Amino acid sequence: MGFFANNRHVDTYAVIGLGRFGTAVAETLAEYGLDLIVVDKDEDRVRDMRRLTENAYVVNTIDQKVLEEIGVADCTVAIVCIGSAMDVNILTTLYCINMKVPRVIAKANSLDQGQILEKLGAEVVYPERDMGFRLGNQLANKKVVDYFSVAGNIDVAQLHIPKSFVGQKLIDLQLRQKYGISIIAIMTEGTTIEDIDPNYVFKEGDNIIIIGSADNILRFEDETMDE
Repeated sequence: MGFFANNRHVDTYAVIGLGRFGTAVAETLAEYGLDLIVVDKDEDRVRDMRRLTENAYVVNTIDQKVLEEIGVADCTVAIVCIGSAMDVNILTTLYCINMKVPRVIAKANSLDQGQILEKLGAEVVYPERDMGFRLGNQLANKKVVDYFSVAGNIDVAQLHIPKSFVGQKLIDLQLRQKYGISIIAIMTEGTTIEDIDPNYVFKEGDNIIIIGSADNILRFEDETMDE
């Protein structure tokens, strides 16, 4: 019986694979004080993770029985972060789904691998591709502070406001009508405004977080880019 048995009313997380991505996920979850199981075949990596959780296990060969014994079956979320060994990645994802873990997230290194994982029933993430996408957008667009894809063709970008926005009210800019984008937050003077007044007047140094299609965000950037 696993450590978290019969305790699914409390969110518990299993991170399987402690490469750079898996370690970053585990450390972030631990920072939030969440219940955590970590698994890897590398003893040194597992030993290091014991500073974050007592539920850190060295597993040389992953199979469903072993995952059940260490408590993965009782977790609410399993994140499969195994990188280079595609077969192990896919099988581990399948084991987690077979154990009826409510939410299974799997790392993919290629679209083909991702399609297989999705057909098994997992949520798929592409860390390297997404980071490259974000970095490329930051480098290519002078106003972009951060950029990431949400789902399908819907993206979110954090940008410095154009100089032409300074002194203008949000409602007067008609961003949805002109560009098909929406502002979901304004970052100003060290604070973030999420409940935005349409009569907000932009100030120099403001950043905006916008959501829209990739094409509409690009058009907004092109047409409002300061010279």
